[in-house]
Amino acid sequence: MTLVIAFIGKQGAVMAGDMREIAFLGDNACIEELERELYNGLIASDDELKERASEIGVTIRVRDDKAKVSQRDGVLIGEVTETDGLAVARKRLYVTKGSYVIAEVIDSRLRVTRRGSASNFVVLGNNITKQIANQCIQGAWEGGTISDAIRLIMLTMQIAASVTASVSRTFILVHTDLAANLGSAIEQDSRG
Repeated sequence: MTLVIAFIGKQGAVMAGDMREIAFLGDNACIEELERELYNGLIASDDELKERASEIGVTIRVRDDKAKVSQRDGVLIGEVTETDGLAVARKRLYVTKGSYVIAEVIDSRLRVTRRGSASNFVVLGNNITKQIANQCIQGAWEGGTISDAIRLIMLTMQIAASVTASVSRTFILVHTDLAANLGSAIEQDSRG
């Protein structure tokens, strides 16, 4: 799991997501140890990740081309994957002007876990990326326009990429000025 961050405003919404996907192969206990170190901020660079993986006998494959955010009919959609041992769960964030919904997807079943309204940032990620994003938001956000939120989100993505190897340096940013129907997007995804 890496980083998806969104701002839900009264005039519009914006979302960004990094593009990193890491596949781990090897002993489950070693993989869990490497993931724990990575997701808690102990591994900052790609070189450190490769070195640590090699030390404990884990093979990694890193891709920086996975689109985790998209836009569909005025709804911004972001998704992150969480692994807990062999269990895999996905969290999905649906955002539009004025509101958002967070859902979990487990065994292809979608369940809404949280709803919210305008003037909020929402962050999905691992421990270190959420910590970085929250520090950036608390330290720099004093209210403002969608353009201000976009600048803050871009800065947060850049800082996260420089602090943890779990985030790619490239990211996708999407924006909407529409107040689309989140229920329709969720229903469409529930049907598969």
